Amino acid sequence: MSNFWKMPVSAVVAVALSTAAALANPYKAYEGETLVVNFPAHPHFDAVKKVLPEFTKETGIQVEVDQLQYLKMRERQTLELTKNKGDYDLIAYVVFSKADYVYADQLENLARFFMNPKLADPNYDAEDLIDGYVANIGIAGGKKGYLPGPTGSLFGLPFGSETSILGYRKDIFDKHGLKVPETYDELLELACKIPELEPGMGGLASRAASGHHASHAFLLHLAPLGGRIFDDDWNPIVNNEAGVKAAEALKKIVDCGPEGAKTFGFAEAGASFLQGNSAMFLDSTVFAGQVNNPEKSKVVGLVEWAPHPVGVRAGSQTGGFGIGIPRNAQNKDAAFLLMQWLTSKKADKLIALAGGNPVRYSTHADPDVNAKFPYMETFGEALKNADPDWRPIIPVWGKINADLGTTLSKIIVDDAPIQQSLDGVAERTRGLMDEAGYYTWSK
Repeated sequence: MSNFWKMPVSAVVAVALSTAAALANPYKAYEGETLVVNFPAHPHFDAVKKVLPEFTKETGIQVEVDQLQYLKMRERQTLELTKNKGDYDLIAYVVFSKADYVYADQLENLARFFMNPKLADPNYDAEDLIDGYVANIGIAGGKKGYLPGPTGSLFGLPFGSETSILGYRKDIFDKHGLKVPETYDELLELACKIPELEPGMGGLASRAASGHHASHAFLLHLAPLGGRIFDDDWNPIVNNEAGVKAAEALKKIVDCGPEGAKTFGFAEAGASFLQGNSAMFLDSTVFAGQVNNPEKSKVVGLVEWAPHPVGVRAGSQTGGFGIGIPRNAQNKDAAFLLMQWLTSKKADKLIALAGGNPVRYSTHADPDVNAKFPYMETFGEALKNADPDWRPIIPVWGKINADLGTTLSKIIVDDAPIQQSLDGVAERTRGLMDEAGYYTWSK
Protein backbone atom coordinates (compact mmCIF):
# COMPACT_ATOMS: atom_id res chain seq x y z
CA MET A 1 0.00 0.00 0.00
CA SER A 2 1.19 3.47 -0.76
CA ASN A 3 2.66 5.34 2.20
CA PHE A 4 0.26 8.16 1.36
CA TRP A 5 -2.68 6.09 2.54
CA LYS A 6 -0.95 5.33 5.84
CA MET A 7 -0.72 9.02 6.72
CA PRO A 8 -3.09 10.46 9.37
CA VAL A 9 -6.20 12.14 7.96
CA SER A 10 -5.02 15.55 9.19
CA ALA A 11 -1.74 15.13 7.33
CA VAL A 12 -3.55 14.07 4.15
CA VAL A 13 -5.75 17.19 4.38
CA ALA A 14 -2.70 19.39 4.94
CA VAL A 15 -0.95 17.96 1.88
CA ALA A 16 -4.10 18.35 -0.19
CA LEU A 17 -4.57 21.95 0.87
CA SER A 18 -0.92 22.72 0.23
CA THR A 19 -1.13 21.21 -3.24
CA ALA A 20 -4.39 23.07 -3.99
CA ALA A 21 -2.87 26.35 -2.83
CA ALA A 22 0.09 25.84 -5.13
CA LEU A 23 -2.19 25.02 -8.03
CA ALA A 24 -4.55 27.90 -7.17
CA ASN A 25 -2.00 30.67 -7.73
CA PRO A 26 -2.92 32.04 -11.18
CA TYR A 27 -0.04 34.51 -11.02
CA LYS A 28 2.76 31.98 -10.45
CA ALA A 29 3.70 31.67 -14.13
CA TYR A 30 4.13 35.45 -14.42
CA GLU A 31 6.19 36.17 -11.29
CA GLY A 32 9.13 38.39 -12.11
CA GLU A 33 7.61 39.86 -15.29
CA THR A 34 7.59 43.64 -15.61
CA LEU A 35 4.63 45.41 -17.19
CA VAL A 36 4.86 48.93 -18.61
CA VAL A 37 1.62 50.89 -18.46
CA ASN A 38 0.73 54.27 -19.93
CA PHE A 39 -1.56 56.44 -17.78
CA PRO A 40 -2.61 60.10 -17.91
CA ALA A 41 -1.77 62.74 -15.33
CA HIS A 42 -5.15 62.66 -13.61
CA PRO A 43 -6.35 62.36 -9.98
CA HIS A 44 -7.78 58.88 -10.56
CA PHE A 45 -4.46 57.55 -11.80
CA ASP A 46 -2.60 59.25 -8.96
CA ALA A 47 -4.75 57.09 -6.68
CA VAL A 48 -4.05 54.01 -8.81
CA LYS A 49 -0.29 54.47 -8.38
CA LYS A 50 -0.74 54.29 -4.60
CA VAL A 51 -2.45 50.91 -4.95
CA LEU A 52 -0.16 49.25 -7.52
CA PRO A 53 2.38 48.03 -4.91
CA GLU A 54 -0.38 45.81 -3.51
CA PHE A 55 -0.72 44.15 -6.92
CA THR A 56 3.02 43.44 -7.03
CA LYS A 57 2.95 42.11 -3.46
CA GLU A 58 0.07 39.78 -4.31
CA THR A 59 1.26 38.61 -7.73
CA GLY A 60 5.02 39.08 -8.00
CA ILE A 61 4.47 41.07 -11.21
CA GLN A 62 6.26 44.41 -11.37
CA VAL A 63 4.59 47.49 -12.88
CA GLU A 64 6.29 50.54 -14.35
CA VAL A 65 4.06 53.57 -14.93
CA ASP A 66 4.65 56.07 -17.72
CA GLN A 67 2.33 58.89 -16.66
CA LEU A 68 1.92 61.79 -19.07
CA GLN A 69 -0.28 64.85 -19.55
CA TYR A 70 -3.27 63.68 -21.58
CA LEU A 71 -2.40 65.18 -24.98
CA LYS A 72 1.19 63.98 -24.69
CA MET A 73 -0.10 60.55 -23.69
CA ARG A 74 -2.30 60.44 -26.78
CA GLU A 75 0.64 61.46 -29.01
CA ARG A 76 2.87 58.80 -27.45
CA GLN A 77 0.22 56.12 -27.94
CA THR A 78 -0.28 57.11 -31.57
CA LEU A 79 3.40 56.39 -32.12
CA GLU A 80 3.68 53.29 -29.95
CA LEU A 81 0.66 51.46 -31.32
CA THR A 82 2.07 51.50 -34.85
CA LYS A 83 5.25 49.62 -33.92
CA ASN A 84 5.70 45.90 -34.53
CA LYS A 85 6.56 45.49 -30.87
CA GLY A 86 5.24 48.16 -28.55
CA ASP A 87 6.66 49.37 -25.27
CA TYR A 88 3.30 49.39 -23.49
CA ASP A 89 1.47 46.37 -22.07
CA LEU A 90 -1.57 48.30 -20.88
CA ILE A 91 -2.86 51.75 -21.85
CA ALA A 92 -5.51 54.15 -20.62
CA TYR A 93 -7.65 55.92 -23.19
CA VAL A 94 -10.78 58.07 -23.57
CA VAL A 95 -13.81 56.97 -25.54
CA PHE A 96 -12.87 58.73 -28.79
CA SER A 97 -9.54 56.94 -28.76
CA LYS A 98 -11.47 53.67 -28.44
CA ALA A 99 -13.04 54.29 -31.82
CA ASP A 100 -9.71 55.20 -33.42
CA TYR A 101 -7.75 52.30 -31.93
CA VAL A 102 -10.34 49.62 -32.65
CA TYR A 103 -10.82 50.79 -36.23
CA ALA A 104 -7.04 50.65 -36.73
CA ASP A 105 -6.91 47.14 -35.17
CA GLN A 106 -4.63 48.36 -32.38
CA LEU A 107 -6.48 46.99 -29.33
CA GLU A 108 -6.88 43.35 -28.31
CA ASN A 109 -10.36 41.87 -28.29
CA LEU A 110 -10.75 40.72 -24.67
CA ALA A 111 -12.86 37.65 -25.44
CA ARG A 112 -9.99 35.18 -25.57
CA PHE A 113 -8.70 36.30 -22.18
CA PHE A 114 -12.09 35.94 -20.49
CA MET A 115 -12.45 32.52 -22.18
CA ASN A 116 -9.16 31.30 -20.68
CA PRO A 117 -9.82 29.55 -17.32
CA LYS A 118 -6.17 30.04 -16.30
CA LEU A 119 -6.58 33.83 -16.57
CA ALA A 120 -10.24 34.69 -16.00
CA ASP A 121 -11.23 35.05 -12.34
CA PRO A 122 -14.60 33.28 -11.87
CA ASN A 123 -15.41 35.73 -9.05
CA TYR A 124 -14.78 38.84 -11.15
CA ASP A 125 -18.53 39.69 -11.28
CA ALA A 126 -18.62 41.73 -14.48
CA GLU A 127 -22.30 42.51 -13.93
CA ASP A 128 -21.25 44.75 -11.04
CA LEU A 129 -19.37 47.04 -13.44
CA ILE A 130 -21.27 50.20 -14.38
CA ASP A 131 -23.02 48.95 -17.49
CA GLY A 132 -23.45 52.25 -19.33
CA TYR A 133 -19.77 52.88 -18.87
CA VAL A 134 -18.77 49.42 -20.11
CA ALA A 135 -20.83 50.15 -23.22
CA ASN A 136 -19.31 53.59 -23.68
CA ILE A 137 -15.65 52.87 -23.09
CA GLY A 138 -15.31 49.16 -23.84
CA ILE A 139 -17.61 47.99 -26.63
CA ALA A 140 -17.22 48.56 -30.35
CA GLY A 141 -18.75 47.06 -33.45
CA GLY A 142 -22.34 46.88 -32.22
CA LYS A 143 -25.21 49.28 -32.86
CA LYS A 144 -24.01 52.40 -34.71
CA GLY A 145 -20.54 50.88 -34.57
CA TYR A 146 -19.81 52.07 -31.02
CA LEU A 147 -22.65 50.70 -28.86
CA PRO A 148 -23.64 47.23 -27.61
CA GLY A 149 -25.46 44.93 -29.99
CA PRO A 150 -25.31 41.45 -31.49
CA THR A 151 -22.15 42.32 -33.45
CA GLY A 152 -20.36 44.14 -30.63
CA SER A 153 -17.11 43.08 -28.94
CA LEU A 154 -15.31 44.11 -25.77
CA PHE A 155 -11.97 45.87 -26.23
CA GLY A 156 -11.49 47.58 -22.89
CA LEU A 157 -12.75 47.94 -19.33
CA PRO A 158 -13.92 51.10 -17.54
CA PHE A 159 -11.32 52.61 -15.29
CA GLY A 160 -12.17 55.92 -13.67
CA SER A 161 -15.89 56.43 -14.30
CA GLU A 162 -17.36 59.92 -14.43
CA THR A 163 -20.88 61.19 -14.95
CA SER A 164 -22.69 64.49 -14.61
CA ILE A 165 -23.87 65.38 -11.13
CA LEU A 166 -25.49 68.42 -9.52
CA GLY A 167 -23.58 70.11 -6.74
CA TYR A 168 -25.50 72.67 -4.70
CA ARG A 169 -24.93 75.00 -1.77
CA LYS A 170 -26.93 73.45 1.04
CA ASP A 171 -26.57 76.59 3.18
CA ILE A 172 -28.11 78.78 0.47
CA PHE A 173 -30.90 76.28 -0.17
CA ASP A 174 -31.66 75.98 3.57
CA LYS A 175 -31.57 79.77 4.04
CA HIS A 176 -34.28 80.32 1.44
CA GLY A 177 -36.21 77.07 1.87
CA LEU A 178 -35.38 75.91 -1.66
CA LYS A 179 -36.09 72.41 -2.91
CA VAL A 180 -33.25 70.55 -4.61
CA PRO A 181 -34.24 70.41 -8.30
CA GLU A 182 -35.22 67.00 -9.61
CA THR A 183 -36.55 68.15 -12.99
CA TYR A 184 -35.32 70.54 -15.66
CA ASP A 185 -38.22 72.90 -15.06
CA GLU A 186 -37.19 73.15 -11.41
CA LEU A 187 -33.50 73.53 -12.32
CA LEU A 188 -34.08 76.36 -14.78
CA GLU A 189 -36.43 78.16 -12.40
CA LEU A 190 -33.86 78.04 -9.60
CA ALA A 191 -31.02 79.07 -11.91
CA CYS A 192 -32.68 82.46 -12.35
CA LYS A 193 -34.38 82.72 -8.95
CA ILE A 194 -31.20 82.41 -6.88
CA PRO A 195 -29.56 85.60 -8.27
CA GLU A 196 -32.69 87.47 -7.12
CA LEU A 197 -32.47 85.95 -3.64
CA GLU A 198 -28.67 86.31 -3.40
CA PRO A 199 -27.59 89.44 -5.32
CA GLY A 200 -24.16 88.96 -6.89
CA MET A 201 -24.41 85.18 -6.89
CA GLY A 202 -24.97 83.19 -10.07
CA GLY A 203 -27.57 80.46 -10.15
CA LEU A 204 -25.60 77.71 -11.90
CA ALA A 205 -22.00 77.78 -13.09
CA SER A 206 -21.68 76.15 -16.52
CA ARG A 207 -19.25 75.73 -19.36
CA ALA A 208 -20.08 78.12 -22.19
CA ALA A 209 -16.87 79.21 -23.93
CA SER A 210 -16.74 78.89 -27.71
CA GLY A 211 -15.72 75.47 -28.99
CA HIS A 212 -15.94 72.16 -27.15
CA HIS A 213 -16.96 73.78 -23.85
CA ALA A 214 -20.20 75.16 -25.30
CA SER A 215 -20.97 71.95 -27.18
CA HIS A 216 -20.27 69.84 -24.07
CA ALA A 217 -22.70 71.94 -22.02
CA PHE A 218 -25.34 71.68 -24.75
CA LEU A 219 -24.97 67.89 -24.93
CA LEU A 220 -25.27 67.76 -21.15
CA HIS A 221 -28.86 68.99 -21.53
CA LEU A 222 -29.71 67.41 -24.89
CA ALA A 223 -29.95 63.78 -23.72
CA PRO A 224 -32.20 64.33 -20.66
CA LEU A 225 -34.42 66.67 -22.69
CA GLY A 226 -34.99 63.82 -25.14
CA GLY A 227 -32.61 64.78 -27.92
CA ARG A 228 -29.87 63.19 -29.96
CA ILE A 229 -27.49 64.44 -32.63
CA PHE A 230 -28.71 61.75 -35.07
CA ASP A 231 -31.63 59.42 -35.48
CA ASP A 232 -31.03 55.71 -36.10
CA ASP A 233 -30.51 56.34 -39.83
CA TRP A 234 -27.82 59.00 -39.24
CA ASN A 235 -30.13 61.86 -40.14
CA PRO A 236 -29.12 64.98 -38.15
CA ILE A 237 -31.86 65.87 -35.66
CA VAL A 238 -29.94 68.34 -33.52
CA ASN A 239 -32.34 71.03 -34.75
CA ASN A 240 -35.56 69.33 -33.64
CA GLU A 241 -37.71 70.46 -30.71
CA ALA A 242 -35.47 68.75 -28.12
CA GLY A 243 -32.37 70.36 -29.62
CA VAL A 244 -33.94 73.80 -29.46
CA LYS A 245 -34.97 73.23 -25.84
CA ALA A 246 -31.42 72.19 -24.93
CA ALA A 247 -29.98 75.35 -26.49
CA GLU A 248 -32.61 77.47 -24.75
CA ALA A 249 -31.77 75.81 -21.44
CA LEU A 250 -28.05 76.46 -21.85
CA LYS A 251 -28.60 80.10 -22.78
CA LYS A 252 -30.92 80.66 -19.82
CA ILE A 253 -28.41 79.07 -17.43
CA VAL A 254 -25.61 81.28 -18.75
CA ASP A 255 -27.73 84.44 -18.75
CA CYS A 256 -28.61 83.83 -15.09
CA GLY A 257 -25.09 82.71 -14.23
CA PRO A 258 -22.24 84.48 -12.45
CA GLU A 259 -20.22 87.33 -13.87
CA GLY A 260 -18.14 86.24 -16.85
CA ALA A 261 -20.21 83.08 -17.41
CA LYS A 262 -20.18 83.43 -21.20
CA THR A 263 -16.43 82.76 -21.26
CA PHE A 264 -16.34 79.85 -18.81
CA GLY A 265 -14.64 76.57 -19.56
CA PHE A 266 -14.71 73.65 -17.11
CA ALA A 267 -12.00 75.17 -14.89
CA GLU A 268 -13.61 78.62 -14.76
CA ALA A 269 -17.08 77.25 -14.02
CA GLY A 270 -15.63 75.08 -11.28
CA ALA A 271 -13.68 77.99 -9.80
CA SER A 272 -16.84 80.11 -9.67
CA PHE A 273 -18.54 77.42 -7.60
CA LEU A 274 -15.52 76.83 -5.37
CA GLN A 275 -15.14 80.54 -4.68
CA GLY A 276 -18.78 80.86 -3.63
CA ASN A 277 -19.88 82.87 -6.65
CA SER A 278 -22.47 80.31 -7.83
CA ALA A 279 -25.06 78.29 -5.96
CA MET A 280 -25.05 75.22 -8.26
CA PHE A 281 -22.66 73.33 -10.50
CA LEU A 282 -23.69 70.68 -13.04
CA ASP A 283 -20.77 68.77 -14.50
CA SER A 284 -18.48 65.80 -13.98
CA THR A 285 -18.20 63.86 -10.73
CA VAL A 286 -14.41 64.20 -10.97
CA PHE A 287 -14.88 67.75 -9.67
CA ALA A 288 -16.07 66.56 -6.26
CA GLY A 289 -12.56 65.94 -4.95
CA GLN A 290 -11.83 69.68 -4.95
CA VAL A 291 -14.89 70.88 -3.06
CA ASN A 292 -13.65 70.07 0.44
CA ASN A 293 -10.02 70.94 -0.23
CA PRO A 294 -9.41 74.15 1.78
CA GLU A 295 -6.49 75.06 -0.48
CA LYS A 296 -8.87 75.34 -3.45
CA SER A 297 -12.33 75.86 -1.98
CA LYS A 298 -14.18 78.46 0.04
CA VAL A 299 -17.24 76.24 0.32
CA VAL A 300 -15.79 73.40 2.40
CA GLY A 301 -18.58 71.58 4.19
CA LEU A 302 -21.31 73.59 2.45
CA VAL A 303 -21.90 71.46 -0.65
CA GLU A 304 -24.14 68.45 -1.20
CA TRP A 305 -24.84 66.43 -4.32
CA ALA A 306 -27.88 65.25 -6.26
CA PRO A 307 -28.42 63.30 -9.49
CA HIS A 308 -28.58 65.10 -12.82
CA PRO A 309 -32.15 66.50 -13.10
CA VAL A 310 -34.63 64.66 -15.31
CA GLY A 311 -36.21 66.11 -18.43
CA VAL A 312 -38.27 63.67 -20.46
CA ARG A 313 -35.81 61.00 -19.36
CA ALA A 314 -32.93 60.47 -16.97
CA GLY A 315 -29.71 60.76 -18.95
CA SER A 316 -26.40 61.83 -17.47
CA GLN A 317 -23.12 61.93 -19.34
CA THR A 318 -20.50 59.20 -19.58
CA GLY A 319 -16.88 60.25 -19.34
CA GLY A 320 -13.56 59.24 -17.87
CA PHE A 321 -11.12 56.58 -19.01
CA GLY A 322 -10.85 52.93 -19.93
CA ILE A 323 -7.91 50.52 -20.08
CA GLY A 324 -7.01 48.17 -22.90
CA ILE A 325 -4.24 45.88 -24.11
CA PRO A 326 -2.40 47.00 -27.28
CA ARG A 327 -2.23 44.46 -30.10
CA ASN A 328 1.56 44.90 -30.13
CA ALA A 329 2.00 44.43 -26.36
CA GLN A 330 4.70 41.95 -25.38
CA ASN A 331 3.18 40.63 -22.14
CA LYS A 332 -0.51 40.31 -22.95
CA ASP A 333 -1.55 37.61 -20.48
CA ALA A 334 0.09 39.37 -17.55
CA ALA A 335 -1.40 42.66 -18.75
CA PHE A 336 -4.85 41.07 -18.65
CA LEU A 337 -4.22 39.89 -15.09
CA LEU A 338 -3.32 43.46 -14.12
CA MET A 339 -6.39 44.85 -15.92
CA GLN A 340 -8.63 42.31 -14.21
CA TRP A 341 -7.08 43.00 -10.81
CA LEU A 342 -7.34 46.79 -11.14
CA THR A 343 -11.07 46.56 -11.91
CA SER A 344 -11.80 43.83 -9.35
CA LYS A 345 -13.95 44.53 -6.30
CA LYS A 346 -10.93 44.51 -4.00
CA ALA A 347 -8.81 46.92 -6.02
CA ASP A 348 -11.73 49.16 -6.98
CA LYS A 349 -12.38 49.77 -3.29
CA LEU A 350 -8.70 50.40 -2.56
CA ILE A 351 -8.50 52.89 -5.42
CA ALA A 352 -11.68 54.63 -4.28
CA LEU A 353 -10.34 55.00 -0.74
CA ALA A 354 -7.17 56.48 -2.21
CA GLY A 355 -9.24 59.16 -4.00
CA GLY A 356 -9.98 57.51 -7.37
CA ASN A 357 -13.24 57.12 -9.27
CA PRO A 358 -14.64 53.59 -8.80
CA VAL A 359 -16.12 51.61 -11.68
CA ARG A 360 -18.36 49.25 -9.71
CA TYR A 361 -21.80 49.78 -8.25
CA SER A 362 -20.80 47.84 -5.13
CA THR A 363 -17.90 50.20 -4.44
CA HIS A 364 -20.16 53.24 -4.68
CA ALA A 365 -22.43 51.62 -2.07
CA ASP A 366 -19.60 50.40 0.18
CA PRO A 367 -19.93 51.75 3.78
CA ASP A 368 -16.18 52.29 4.20
CA VAL A 369 -15.97 54.29 0.97
CA ASN A 370 -19.01 56.37 1.93
CA ALA A 371 -17.64 57.00 5.40
CA LYS A 372 -14.68 58.72 3.76
CA PHE A 373 -16.55 60.19 0.77
CA PRO A 374 -20.22 60.64 1.76
CA TYR A 375 -21.27 61.56 -1.78
CA MET A 376 -20.19 58.27 -3.35
CA GLU A 377 -23.53 56.48 -2.97
CA THR A 378 -25.28 59.38 -4.73
CA PHE A 379 -22.73 59.14 -7.53
CA GLY A 380 -23.47 55.43 -7.86
CA GLU A 381 -27.18 56.17 -8.27
CA ALA A 382 -26.39 58.82 -10.89
CA LEU A 383 -24.21 56.37 -12.81
CA LYS A 384 -27.20 54.07 -13.28
CA ASN A 385 -28.51 56.72 -15.68
CA ALA A 386 -25.20 57.29 -17.49
CA ASP A 387 -26.05 57.46 -21.20
CA PRO A 388 -23.45 55.79 -23.47
CA ASP A 389 -24.97 57.55 -26.50
CA TRP A 390 -25.07 61.11 -25.16
CA ARG A 391 -22.65 62.00 -27.97
CA PRO A 392 -21.82 60.02 -31.11
CA ILE A 393 -18.46 58.23 -31.15
CA ILE A 394 -17.71 58.46 -34.87
CA PRO A 395 -14.65 59.69 -36.80
CA VAL A 396 -16.33 62.86 -38.13
CA TRP A 397 -17.58 63.95 -34.71
CA GLY A 398 -14.60 66.27 -34.19
CA LYS A 399 -15.65 68.46 -37.12
CA ILE A 400 -19.32 68.37 -36.17
CA ASN A 401 -18.50 69.17 -32.54
CA ALA A 402 -16.36 72.16 -33.52
CA ASP A 403 -19.16 73.55 -35.69
CA LEU A 404 -21.71 72.97 -32.95
CA GLY A 405 -19.53 74.70 -30.38
CA THR A 406 -18.96 77.77 -32.54
CA THR A 407 -22.66 78.01 -33.35
CA LEU A 408 -23.72 77.72 -29.72
CA SER A 409 -21.28 80.47 -28.78
CA LYS A 410 -23.03 82.77 -31.25
CA ILE A 411 -26.35 81.86 -29.65
CA ILE A 412 -25.01 82.52 -26.13
CA VAL A 413 -22.98 85.66 -26.82
CA ASP A 414 -24.62 87.26 -29.86
CA ASP A 415 -28.24 86.12 -29.37
CA ALA A 416 -28.21 84.37 -32.74
CA PRO A 417 -31.62 82.79 -33.48
CA ILE A 418 -31.63 79.28 -32.06
CA GLN A 419 -33.75 77.43 -34.61
CA GLN A 420 -32.01 78.99 -37.60
CA SER A 421 -28.58 78.39 -36.08
CA LEU A 422 -29.24 74.71 -35.35
CA ASP A 423 -30.77 74.28 -38.81
CA GLY A 424 -27.41 75.39 -40.19
CA VAL A 425 -25.56 72.85 -38.02
CA ALA A 426 -27.88 70.07 -39.22
CA GLU A 427 -27.37 71.01 -42.88
CA ARG A 428 -23.59 71.14 -42.59
CA THR A 429 -23.56 67.91 -40.58
CA ARG A 430 -25.49 66.12 -43.31
CA GLY A 431 -22.86 67.19 -45.82
CA LEU A 432 -20.05 65.83 -43.62
CA MET A 433 -21.87 62.55 -43.07
CA ASP A 434 -22.54 62.16 -46.78
CA GLU A 435 -18.89 62.77 -47.58
CA ALA A 436 -17.86 60.19 -44.95
CA GLY A 437 -20.10 57.55 -46.51
CA TYR A 438 -22.84 57.22 -43.92
CA TYR A 439 -25.60 57.34 -46.55
CA THR A 440 -23.97 54.89 -48.95
CA TRP A 441 -26.56 52.16 -48.32
CA SER A 442 -29.52 54.53 -48.47
CA LYS A 443 -28.75 55.99 -51.91
